[in-house]
Amino acid sequence: MKKTLIAVMSLGLLAACGGNKEVVPTSGVNLSSLDTTANPVEDFYQYACGGWIANHPLDAEHARYGSFDELAENNQKQMKVLIDSLATAQNEKGSVAEKIAMLYNIGMDTVTIDKQGNEPLLPYMQEIAALNSRDELVKILPTLHHRGAMPFFGTFGEADFTNASMTIAWVYQTGLGMGDRDYYLVNDEHRQNLRKQYVELMEKQFALSGYDKLVGLPADKLAEMVMAVETKLAKDQIDKEALREPSNSFHKMSLADAEKVCPNVKLGEYFVALGLNDIDTFNLAMPTYMKTVSSLLANENLESLKAYYAWQVIDMAAPYLSSDFVQNNFDFFSTALNGVKQMKPRWKRVQGTVNGALGEAVGQMYVAKYFPGEAKERMLTLVHNLQEAFKVRIAEADWMDDVTKGRAVEKLESMLVKVGYPDKWRDYSGLEIKNDSYFANVIRSNEFDMDYALSKVNKPTDRTEWGMTPQTVNAYYNPTTNEICFPAGILQPPFFNLNADDAANYGAIGVVIGHEMSHGFDDKGRQYDKNGNVNDWWQPQDAENFTNNAQVLVDWFNAIKIMDDPETYANGSLTLGENIADNGGLHISFKAMEIAKENNQINAGEMDGFTPEQRFFLAYAAVWASNATKEYTLFLTQNDVHSLGRLRVNATLPHVTEFIEAFDVKEGNAMWLAPEKRVKLW
Repeated sequence: MKKTLIAVMSLGLLAACGGNKEVVPTSGVNLSSLDTTANPVEDFYQYACGGWIANHPLDAEHARYGSFDELAENNQKQMKVLIDSLATAQNEKGSVAEKIAMLYNIGMDTVTIDKQGNEPLLPYMQEIAALNSRDELVKILPTLHHRGAMPFFGTFGEADFTNASMTIAWVYQTGLGMGDRDYYLVNDEHRQNLRKQYVELMEKQFALSGYDKLVGLPADKLAEMVMAVETKLAKDQIDKEALREPSNSFHKMSLADAEKVCPNVKLGEYFVALGLNDIDTFNLAMPTYMKTVSSLLANENLESLKAYYAWQVIDMAAPYLSSDFVQNNFDFFSTALNGVKQMKPRWKRVQGTVNGALGEAVGQMYVAKYFPGEAKERMLTLVHNLQEAFKVRIAEADWMDDVTKGRAVEKLESMLVKVGYPDKWRDYSGLEIKNDSYFANVIRSNEFDMDYALSKVNKPTDRTEWGMTPQTVNAYYNPTTNEICFPAGILQPPFFNLNADDAANYGAIGVVIGHEMSHGFDDKGRQYDKNGNVNDWWQPQDAENFTNNAQVLVDWFNAIKIMDDPETYANGSLTLGENIADNGGLHISFKAMEIAKENNQINAGEMDGFTPEQRFFLAYAAVWASNATKEYTLFLTQNDVHSLGRLRVNATLPHVTEFIEAFDVKEGNAMWLAPEKRVKLW
């Protein structure tokens, strides 16, 4: 999932504003977000979120709009103020401020970008068109990867699963323009239609790029060639569900052994070209897939491979080129795939590029202006309270023995907590921003980031590094560093309300914290020990109990029908980790709230007519309020590891006994689930 907080009240600590005037806390329940015509025991999501949903209809710009998106939009507006101020200022030459301003201004200059047309792209098309042999095709691969295009596979530095204290090179499957293998292989009407539209997109973009004229082949033929290559790749890519098992993407081997698996890739030469001169062992993540890549490089039609390379570059470049490229890209990837009717304003898209290139630099400005200093310490205290509640939950788990419980507590206590922003900011002095073209600057940024990623290889893993920028509305758990991270961007309402009684804060931000902690103990996270190594630390019977309990959630979600046309069901296997984390987060945070209530740190009475327990669950549900297009709902169901917002409420809460009791749900109600059928995990 992703989550977490703002200037926090630590377990009911009342904030003061305007001198010493004490703030009287609110209930934390936004009454306008409720739909009181709905029955909470029949459809709790509609009851808790129906008012918000009615008051926030989708506009043409969004495929989905929910609480997360609302906060992200507000953050974007805050960052716009910061970036606009730099864009119109006289900034010190060579400074980060100048780089932010220059990149933003170049991206906003649509007159120049449209006048340039395909000019920024053309040299790369000429380079690929001039390839005359398979050897040349192989030799250009590291160059393409360095620039940010990822035909066939990608390379980066990541922790060694057998020794997470060290970072090694990973070679990982990529190279599908539509992203997921199912778009190429599943033959339902929806995906057949998407394949047709994808080929039409490639045809249009090939014609705009000028590549068709360079090689003397019609654009429609080139599109068909690329589709054939990508379909062959898709057949041997590991699917989303299988990737939840760490062993399916970790095959550490010597360079000599890897070159036997995929000899035509010439990995030794490839690594040297990327500046990795001392690779002895690395992770060839998907050996079977890499055999397919090797075979294609040796046997596929040369012009087809060149067209595939060209398309990878065109597809990567399209958002940064003239308006015709951008429109074609939007029509397929946003409208056809997700149902979005209107492009985001230019400033939002360019701001996204600036965030991608100079994210921590923008983040440093963001936290200085918008993130109160005391929030970080208060958040750390709240995390500590959730950790203590988690220990209680572990102790109460009757499906685990004391040995496994002890190891679980050790892992929990070893968890690194990151809040707000990093202690050390990234250095962007090596990134060159020039006044040539928008796309050229994106290429230089990609190269800068690739060099940064590869500089970590064969070095100790840096646990202080952040995986998200501070302005991000999200949160994460990283199993190899055993860390939870809560960026400043999400530390605001509806996740944390400074002026609310903490029952609601436990239901929102508290569950988010517990959710991320639970990821360390979900179906994937539990396979990593306290040091981040993939290591079986479970007693055999406890592992079996976990698997059996988790299967309850898989079966429960698999049975939920999402839509009739096309007939689509939730994917309990794909979403298992997030569903476990939701379940765990609710139980852990509710336990923490109970402890706080016992210590008189929460208003034990009714507020706005709701008990503390009811306020907890109403705040939880409010986080998932959203509207979405049918297309995007289908896209998420087929591709996202998170369940839909409605399911995170109505399908998750029946497994939580505390919810059943808080709203007096009875047998026969839609929100009822018999006690013996409720999942027993964290």
